This record gives sequence, structure tokens and C-alpha cells, in this order.
Amino acid sequence: MSHAAQAYTRTSQTTALPREIEAQALLKAARQLQDVQTNWSGPDKNMHQALLFNRRLWSIFMSAAETNDNPQPMEIRQNIANIGVFVMKQTIEMQIDPDPAKLKSLIEINRNLAAGLSGQV
Repeated sequence: MSHAAQAYTRTSQTTALPREIEAQALLKAARQLQDVQTNWSGPDKNMHQALLFNRRLWSIFMSAAETNDNPQPMEIRQNIANIGVFVMKQTIEMQIDPDPAKLKSLIEINRNLAAGLSGQV
């Protein structure tokens, strides 16, 4: 990538709205999980990396939902926390008993929330 392209990428990342950054992160996680599901050949490094990325992303969302300075209404914060708990349980279940079908709900959650954050709902 050229120096100019790198500079543009850095600038666009720092000037993007937080909701759009969150949406892009959710879509990235969904793509990684979808790739694992589509190319399933058993648990492998890609599966573990995709689950780790998704788990870290949802840990951030859950932590943000719990902070006292979060401007979102309590109901929305609670919904985020509840979805996060479900995501964590699904991730653990996938690690204990790997099955590509278990990725479907994680992929759909990420895509649907990304669409909502981007105003595409």
C-alpha cells in the first residue's frame, strides 16, 4: 500500500463516526466467522482466531455498556449486555464442541447489529 493510501486509511479511521467504526468491526467479525463456516474442515487456527476477535469485540461492547458514563438508556445497555452474554456462551460452546452450524447465530447477530448501526434497518 502506498504512503498516501496508508495516510488516507489512518485519517478515515480517525474521522469516522464511532457507530460506523463499530459497524465495520462487527462486519469484520462476521466475515471471519463466515469464512470459517464456509471453509469448514474442522477446528483450526482460523476458527480460534475468528472466535477470539469476536470475543474481544463483544468484551469491549459489554464493558462499554456497563460504564456509568454511557449515554445510552439503561434498556439498550441491558440488551447489549444480554446479547454479549449469549455471544460469550455460544463462543464457549463452539470451542468445547466445534460445529460450523453454531456460527450462524454469531454471524447473524453481528450483521444485524452492524446494519442497525449503519442505519440500514
